[in-house]
Amino acid sequence: MFFITFVFMCKKILDTILFPSDLRKLQINELPQLAKELREFIIDIVSVKEGHLGASLGVVELTIALHYIFDTPNDLLVWDVGHQAYVHKILTGRKNVFHTNRQLNGISGFPKRSESEYDVFGVGHSSTSISAILGMAIASELKGEEKHHIAVIGDASIASGMAFEALNHAGDTDANILIILNDNAIGIDPSVGALKDYFTRIKFNKNNPQHNIFESLNFNYSGCVDGHNLNELILELTKIKQIKGPKLLHVITTKGKGLRQAEENQVKYHAPGKFDKTSGDLLPKKEDKFTKYQDVFGKTIVELAKQNDKIVAITPAMLTGSSLIFMQNEFPNRTFDVGIAEQHAVTLSAGMATQGLIPFCNIYSTFLQRAYDQIIHDVALQNLPVIFCLDRAGLVGEDGATHHGVFDLAYLRSIPNMIIFASRNEIELRNILFTAQLGLQNPIAIRYPRGKGKIENWQLPFKKIEIGKGECLKKGNEIAILSIGTISENVTNAIKNTKNVAHYDMRFVKPLDEELLHKIFRKYSKIITIEDGVIKGGFGNAILEFASKHNYKNDIQILGIPDEFINHGTVEELQQICGIDALSIQKIIEEI
Repeated sequence: MFFITFVFMCKKILDTILFPSDLRKLQINELPQLAKELREFIIDIVSVKEGHLGASLGVVELTIALHYIFDTPNDLLVWDVGHQAYVHKILTGRKNVFHTNRQLNGISGFPKRSESEYDVFGVGHSSTSISAILGMAIASELKGEEKHHIAVIGDASIASGMAFEALNHAGDTDANILIILNDNAIGIDPSVGALKDYFTRIKFNKNNPQHNIFESLNFNYSGCVDGHNLNELILELTKIKQIKGPKLLHVITTKGKGLRQAEENQVKYHAPGKFDKTSGDLLPKKEDKFTKYQDVFGKTIVELAKQNDKIVAITPAMLTGSSLIFMQNEFPNRTFDVGIAEQHAVTLSAGMATQGLIPFCNIYSTFLQRAYDQIIHDVALQNLPVIFCLDRAGLVGEDGATHHGVFDLAYLRSIPNMIIFASRNEIELRNILFTAQLGLQNPIAIRYPRGKGKIENWQLPFKKIEIGKGECLKKGNEIAILSIGTISENVTNAIKNTKNVAHYDMRFVKPLDEELLHKIFRKYSKIITIEDGVIKGGFGNAILEFASKHNYKNDIQILGIPDEFINHGTVEELQQICGIDALSIQKIIEEI
């Protein structure tokens, strides 16, 4: 009898929870223990498997309260960006497979519609939640359905233009939506801007008469609520649930809550890698003599800025990730973090360029997609020499389909006046950054991948790169392989033991080195192009267009990312799936 009682007492509450329907059977006084167990569960797995840690630790109580009070999935819940949705996934049927998070064939690191009925909207980029939930609420109204529609958005994401567009529209409707403003004063880096200052004033003075910005937009505003007090959260959500129309609940949370190091170093513990689950300390990484491409960029731009006082740097909320933190430390007055506002970042850069400044606009490739009109209309149409630095280009690995930078070559190549360069290695990146600030008359996009290169001593004296010129990396007499960017390393490894295969790094997708291409097409009957971008409209297509224009009949084979969205996995695994790893290239050559 004693043994049975002991086992019962030791059983975790989380063990009894598979879906929110199980959660709602608990007593309110049991929920704090569940919150504790959820934090331990997440820390236990992420410490080994890696992933986004701090954001999910910060919304444990909020996630419990939302699923406890609302009838999900009948009531619709959207998580902005999705970094913070681990607790949501664990409570909605994926607890037993959570250890596969972000791994090949495992669950996604972000909410994904095909994965669960509880993931009502796929996310990965910020500031989409309010538009999406408003669309759902309007649809429910038209169908005569009675349900609640909730969006959880952070203080960094709500400052984005798209979020304000949605707030402006939603406030002019009677849609039954609830916006949860999860205010922790940080996105990946600390939040910036006047809106952040405004939220800070509200936190410290709840009676401040200025805290009516959302009321001015016709939202029923409630706040500020302690996002780690389950009783307070449940009381407030229960009350709000009875109110019709647009509502906003301002919740104050701490990113990384429950793990001391994650609370104290919120930037590093956003996605910390592997760490000791008991102490919370990061595990020492194997010493590596190579440098991340981000740091090559960050250190080089500082070096250039010391020589050229016209250089300025712009980033939309990615100071640390892009390594522009080096520039901010050295030249704070010439470094601009504009928040999650890619469109503004591009046109701000254009404005700077009109006045003779040299703007380096650093945006992850996947996020530059959000400013496509501004690239065309505000930069290229006016032929302004903005220098776009496309970080995280190509396959990025575990973040998956929302974050792969595989479309940039295709979506930029069609734009007149645009120069497009892909760095083969760290030295090439360093030299094109140097070249770009020497007085180019056109906008240029410089693309480079996530992660480290292979050159130990890359800080060599600068050399100017001739625009539109490729180079031969290996001579051969039967097959020519044309590559662009760091994927050339796979080609090098694939052909190192062959004598009949030539390898050319074209370097520029636009303008193409037509003089070199004519020589290649006249010498080789078989040509293979390879890129870590989409085949449709990409580099290989540019080579096909050249061949068609000049009536060449060579046999051309294009390797790259197929016409489908690529899911998550390591970069090596995904390259194998796409057939652009060294072994796949070698097999293709052997077949020829």
